[in-house]
Amino acid sequence: MDLEELKRRREQNLKAHKKKKKEYYLKKKLEKQAQEAKEVKSTPKIIDYAKEFSHGVDFAAKFKEIAKAQKAHVDDRKDVIVAKIQEYKKRKQEYYKENKDKRLAYDKAYREKKKEDLKKYRKEYYQKNREAILEKQRQARQKNKEDEES
Repeated sequence: MDLEELKRRREQNLKAHKKKKKEYYLKKKLEKQAQEAKEVKSTPKIIDYAKEFSHGVDFAAKFKEIAKAQKAHVDDRKDVIVAKIQEYKKRKQEYYKENKDKRLAYDKAYREKKKEDLKKYRKEYYQKNREAILEKQRQARQKNKEDEES
């Protein structure tokens, strides 16, 4: 076999592999979407309002009961949520303390790069628009000179 034949076979194998991989990931994606759709479509709790309110239940009392249940749920979750937020803030602080030197070095390098890019841009801009800039400067000088004379 010569080199060209090997290259051609390698390219064919790579294409076949990529195609197989793409099909696999698309299949998995569709399966995952179907799974999520099944989870979302789980039968919601059906409330029969006629039955709920048929035997002399006071609407205001029922609404208060629902509101209390919702408030209790929110209060239960509140502690967990606040704890997670505090843990996240603590982890974030620790991360920034640990990587302070790396961040500072990166920021310095980034600023230097941006400074160089800006210098390069200004130089290119000036060279590109040199004649127009010089003409504006001449006109401004001439105008100042005329203003001083009059």
